[in-house]
Amino acid sequence: MNKKEIVENVKEFSDPLVSNLGYELVDVEFVKEQSEYFLKIFIDKLGGVNLEDCQLVSEKIGEKLDQIDIIDVSYYLEVSSPGLDRPIKTDKDIIRNLGKEVEINLYKAVEGKKHFEGILKDYDENTVTIQLEENNVVIPRELISLMRQIIHF
Repeated sequence: MNKKEIVENVKEFSDPLVSNLGYELVDVEFVKEQSEYFLKIFIDKLGGVNLEDCQLVSEKIGEKLDQIDIIDVSYYLEVSSPGLDRPIKTDKDIIRNLGKEVEINLYKAVEGKKHFEGILKDYDENTVTIQLEENNVVIPRELISLMRQIIHF
C-alpha cells in the first residue's frame, strides 16, 4: 500500500472513531523523516486538546491499526493538536475562519502575486474570496498551497 492509500484508509476509519470520542479529525499524514516513518494524526476540539486527549485517541487508533495491519513498515504513531497556526484545508476550516485575517500562498500567481494577506470573506466548492485593503480577490482553491489564520500576539 502506498502512502496516499495508507492516509486515505486511516482517515476512513479514524474519522468516525475520533468523532465518537468527541474530537475532530483535522488531518492524517504518513511521512518518512530521515530513516523513520511516522503516522501523524492531528485532532482538535473546542477549547483545544491536551496530552490526555492525545493519549486516548492514540490508544484507540493504535488498537484499530493493530487489527487491520495495513502498514508494512515499522512506524511511530503520533497524535497531536494541529496548533494555533493550523492550515485551513476543509470547508469546515474555512467556515470557522470566515471574517478572520488569513495568509494564502499559491502554487501559481493570481493577479501577479503568489502571496496574499486579507480577510477571508467567502468560499464555494472551487474558490475562496479574501478582502484586501483595496479590493476583493477570488482565488481558485486548486492553486492554494497553504492557507492559515494570521495570529497576532
